Amino acid sequence: MNTLTFKPSTYKLVLTALFSAVVLAGCATNTPYIDEHFGEAVNAAKAQQTINPDASLNTDPVAGVDGQVADAAVDRYHKSFVQPPVTTNVFNIGVGTGSGGVGTGAGGVVR
Repeated sequence: MNTLTFKPSTYKLVLTALFSAVVLAGCATNTPYIDEHFGEAVNAAKAQQTINPDASLNTDPVAGVDGQVADAAVDRYHKSFVQPPVTTNVFNIGVGTGSGGVGTGAGGVVR
């Protein structure tokens, strides 16, 4: 009959692997509590930012805004997306002045 023999280093390796598996299994946690409460922070933030949660039930028309003025405001809003206003470059310090300044490095000549 043929029997297998193991070296002591093999036993150490197997025991180390088993011990590591047991230790790492202790680090793994079940998350039922976290899963139960997933999304509550978002729902709480939405509730805090809502002034009147029953606003959709109010059927009174909005008072104080003329229909033509409101229509013009909506048209102006829609047109702002068709051709947005031209933005200017804010960071133009010393650009195109032609005079020497800090950091030119060429005796005041801009190359």
